[in-house]
Amino acid sequence: MSNDKAAMDDNTIYKVVVNHEEPYSIWPADRESPLGWTEVGMTGPKAECLAYIEEVWTDMRPLSMRQQMEGSGGE
Repeated sequence: MSNDKAAMDDNTIYKVVVNHEEPYSIWPADRESPLGWTEVGMTGPKAECLAYIEEVWTDMRPLSMRQQMEGSGGE
């Protein structure tokens, strides 16, 4: 089965989660979020959740790296 076909057959509802370093991910909505991950309030089909992540996760650097770079003047 191709990835496109599998995606079309995926009726799972997902939730968007984020951890302390601020990477985003999706997780099945009917399952408890993994330890260390917090729900952000977005749920829906996979494509909608991934589109939301693409819109809000604009800086892929981990939070600790961003803070370190800001503290050192970005040098």
